[in-house]
Amino acid sequence: MQKSFKLLILASFALIISSCGSTGNAEYGSTLEIPEEKEFFNNLATLCGESFSGRQVYIAEGRESWENKDFVMHVTVCEDNRIYIPFHLDDDHSRTWMFLAEEGRLRFRHDHRHPDGTPEEVTMYGGYASGSGTGFKQDFPADDYTCETLPTACGAVWRVELSDDLSLFSYSLLDHGTLLFTAEFDLGSTL
Repeated sequence: MQKSFKLLILASFALIISSCGSTGNAEYGSTLEIPEEKEFFNNLATLCGESFSGRQVYIAEGRESWENKDFVMHVTVCEDNRIYIPFHLDDDHSRTWMFLAEEGRLRFRHDHRHPDGTPEEVTMYGGYASGSGTGFKQDFPADDYTCETLPTACGAVWRVELSDDLSLFSYSLLDHGTLLFTAEFDLGSTL
């Protein structure tokens, strides 16, 4: 009886382990319908588990500069339908960039949280990929949700680029075609 019980426990454990392992082999972005969006998502996924330092490389005149702040991005969550990249400025850990496979399209959102984890008043803004990107560059024009919750950002486009050799990640904000901000992260040296 005791031997049968041990075999039952071992068989149950093996079944649990094998079912858990199947999620680790998920194809990233498999629900994305546009090949360039899927390729971009997969290129981002190659960074998973890594952290990189960055810096401000451009700021439009009259905007608050972050030139003297420490930039760090952490690629923390990589799953079939989502990649999360917390972005820190000095000790401000309130921002996470979210790349989501939703309804066959690639969506980019900004998740802003208070230190206790509750959402800030302005959060989850962004948009869907424009449909004209590549495996290394995607533009995300402000979506309807953004226009409703943050009307001043209705003309915004967030551009996220990876260099062809995956040595550089850049994030830019444009407003009605005018560049306002760019940050770059060196993917060649992890933290």
